[in-house]
Amino acid sequence: MAESFSFDVVSEFDRQELVNTLDQVKREISQRYDLKGTDTSVDLDEENIFIITNSELTLNAVNDIIRQKATKRNLSLKIFDYGEIEMVSGNKVKQSILLKHGIKQEIAKKISKNIRDQIKKINVNINGETLRVASKSKNDLQLAIKLLSELEESLNIPLKANNFR
Repeated sequence: MAESFSFDVVSEFDRQELVNTLDQVKREISQRYDLKGTDTSVDLDEENIFIITNSELTLNAVNDIIRQKATKRNLSLKIFDYGEIEMVSGNKVKQSILLKHGIKQEIAKKISKNIRDQIKKINVNINGETLRVASKSKNDLQLAIKLLSELEESLNIPLKANNFR
């Protein structure tokens, strides 16, 4: 029987790197001249980052800092789904940033169909929020990984190939 190779497609990020990124952001907010005294808070819960500050201009500056620090820590900017800017009490603005992780069912089906249409001798199975891609040819799997990077751009979600066996 021929040997079969596989890998998993996941959409995840290193949570500790995100925590470290936000710590750096908070430190920079407290030290930057233009952001001192703006009473800005950046909080993280399980699936969101919350930013509360005194103006939209300051909010945009904080978002820029988050993007810079995340890029330096090798976090994909595609994990951030920016919500609407809301006015809250005391003339403050609030924005929540949803953290994307896991592959939703309809997106998993699109990825699966796209890979199977492009590469004929390949199997794609959906397992919850991950996909298992298997083939008897390592070359087919490498083509699938290349195809994933193209799909990542069009679907605007971070995709990784893990557990290549």
